Amino acid sequence: MRLFLTGLALCAATTAGAQQAADAVQPEAATQGAFQAISEDVAAALEAKFAGTPVEAQEWMVAAANPWAVKAGADVLANGGSAADALVAVQAMLGLVEPQSSGLGGGAFLVYFDAATGTLTTLDGRETAPLAATPRLFQDGSGEPLSFYDAVVGGLSVGTPGTPALMEDAHVRWGKLPWAELLAPAIARAQEGFEVSPRLAGLIEGDAERLGRFATTSEYFMPGGTPLAAGDLLKNPDYGATLQAMAEGGTRAFYTGEIAADIVNTVQTAEGNPGVLSTLDLGIYAVKERAPVCVTYRAHDVCGMGPPSSGALTVGQILGMLDNYDLSAGPMDIEVRRLIGDASRLAFADRGRYMADSDFVPVPTKGLLDTMYLAGRSALLAGDDALPEVTPGAPEFDHALMWADDQSIELPSTSHFVIVDAEGNVASMTTTIENGFGSRLMVRGFLLNNELTDFSFRSHVDGVPIANRVEPGKRPRSSMAPTIVMKDGAPVLTIGSPGGSRIIGYVAESIIAHLDWGLDVQQAVSVPHAVNRFGTYDVEEGTSAEALTEGLTALGYEVGSRALTSGLHAISIGEGLKGGADPRREGIALGQ
Repeated sequence: MRLFLTGLALCAATTAGAQQAADAVQPEAATQGAFQAISEDVAAALEAKFAGTPVEAQEWMVAAANPWAVKAGADVLANGGSAADALVAVQAMLGLVEPQSSGLGGGAFLVYFDAATGTLTTLDGRETAPLAATPRLFQDGSGEPLSFYDAVVGGLSVGTPGTPALMEDAHVRWGKLPWAELLAPAIARAQEGFEVSPRLAGLIEGDAERLGRFATTSEYFMPGGTPLAAGDLLKNPDYGATLQAMAEGGTRAFYTGEIAADIVNTVQTAEGNPGVLSTLDLGIYAVKERAPVCVTYRAHDVCGMGPPSSGALTVGQILGMLDNYDLSAGPMDIEVRRLIGDASRLAFADRGRYMADSDFVPVPTKGLLDTMYLAGRSALLAGDDALPEVTPGAPEFDHALMWADDQSIELPSTSHFVIVDAEGNVASMTTTIENGFGSRLMVRGFLLNNELTDFSFRSHVDGVPIANRVEPGKRPRSSMAPTIVMKDGAPVLTIGSPGGSRIIGYVAESIIAHLDWGLDVQQAVSVPHAVNRFGTYDVEEGTSAEALTEGLTALGYEVGSRALTSGLHAISIGEGLKGGADPRREGIALGQ
């Protein structure tokens, strides 16, 4: 019997409906046009990507979202630098050439494998809510949530940036080359300029109204009132000066003194929507080392970042529920897609209720990944139609607690990169300022995040608190899922993606593509997407995934075609290295 889902699409009466309604805000657009070949090796990497073949190497490799950033990391690795050294150079360059997605004004999560010790470490560089924030930060006078962009644009949404501190922490732990040397390529490029990419130009044009609200931002992205065009030479001496200050004084120069004062002043005086970030918030910011979250799948350990990220937990739940099912029929098999889609829905139901910053709310991490709990959830997939209803499960808690379902909106913009160095160290880092161009506030050459809108705008539902509500000093829940897949204690795959809450589906799908469908990393990151989080099955428009629509509809799903602009980057590790870069964006892989 055909079962139809209820309470979907724009039904605000349920959490799933509220989440589905949030999808009306579109994610970043896909890349239009090819990126300039800035060197012969970049040209070869671009050719390989669009031919659908992985880049191969023996010693080291880096894959990231922009060729300038990849080249900066590759030069570091070629000079004997570690994966930690390379990530500093990559992130510094991304903040210049891909400013809409990440930068000094944002936050990041890092999963790092230290080959010398065999240790996997996860570092939390997520933004924090200002100490002056309250649970009703994004509510109007009557207690109703603000509309998304009313909350985003301006100072109210800005959290304490964590990316600079994470860069420095990683370098202190695992770096080999001098700190200042790693920032030098981005400083030089900021002074000399770079050609605006087709992607950046298209995003500026599409967001011109919001970018135009603040003079500094408008003057940079739309000089003379005209949006920058692809191929324009863009210089950013202010960004170069900020990096130079950090090169000379470390990140103390960012979190204290004149730069910090300018950040706070920009936030607190933002016209129409001032925020509450203070110099104290910047001065006390600290990166946190968290315990990695791992789940066993196909005799591999899939490991990533735990709370405040929901990425590793939710990816882990999806894979844990699917481990007893045969998915080998491939991406165009309706039964395979039913299993993946409903496993994702079940995991997202748990995510919406239980996952948040574990420093503020007890998160049942062990309970959510317990094999008996996942076996019970997995048994719900045993039918032959779409699940008619999905609700959170009851994982074992260390404490007896009750939470209401979350209603936060999480959207791109984000970036991801992966690195393997000559010594076998591996880095997987996802980095973000949240929405495209963040808060639209620009200071000292970089954009400030709007990360606080990853919190739930509502603090309670029917008197029951929401785990991911705003609280002073708290880190908003994220879907970022930087991942390292291990076998017998050694990394065999490193992967991750941008994409808002769809990151989870993109990463899980690509891991399945590699381990179950036998695809190489370039094929795996290129698979047409089909993802289901809250009920509606999203299939990637203009791809073969649209052929799934009839079969999924027959199973009882509501199906919609839309752009699904992931930005996956992956490196497989075996006898050699193979790198893949998502064809939907401008990234490449380079290696030697």
